[in-house]
Amino acid sequence: MAGGTEAFPDLGKHCQHEDCHQLDFLPFKCDGCRKVFCLEHKSYKSHECPKSDLKSRKVVVCENCSVSIETTGSKEEDEKVVLERHEKSGDCYPSKKKKPKCPVKRCKEILTFSNTNTCRICQQKVCLKHRFPTDHICRKAVPTAAAPGTNKFLLALATRKVTNCGASTGSSSANSAPPSVKAY
Repeated sequence: MAGGTEAFPDLGKHCQHEDCHQLDFLPFKCDGCRKVFCLEHKSYKSHECPKSDLKSRKVVVCENCSVSIETTGSKEEDEKVVLERHEKSGDCYPSKKKKPKCPVKRCKEILTFSNTNTCRICQQKVCLKHRFPTDHICRKAVPTAAAPGTNKFLLALATRKVTNCGASTGSSSANSAPPSVKAY
């Protein structure tokens, strides 16, 4: 079957689904069976691709320790066999099921991938609410001089004294302002 139009005879392809054969100007080539399909039949499921598991990855989750175990994807390897091998390997620790929590007193936030922050000063993992050095008690004493790799801004923030910003009155506020800031 020829595709395209009179002006562009090589434009587009016909869908190779047995019931479709629609001319599609933006055809999709299946990476499993290497046939060409229209938008409606591009998924493995819609054209019943025999090689749909070619590049797929399968994961089994252990119920004891919540660890994800990647399988080879072959149909011979049963999920039960993979889980039994994991339990016998010594890598299955039921205590892993306990999720880490924020170490700040009275904070019960469970630390996950998306809400965990590591303090650059003390390297302690805390939740996002306590991510600033002033919001959690750092385990290490704050050094007086910046260590290599330490952010100077965070170091200054951790060691600064909290003052009442702009509450002073009179000409004393103009005298206490930094030289680059003009007081009006």
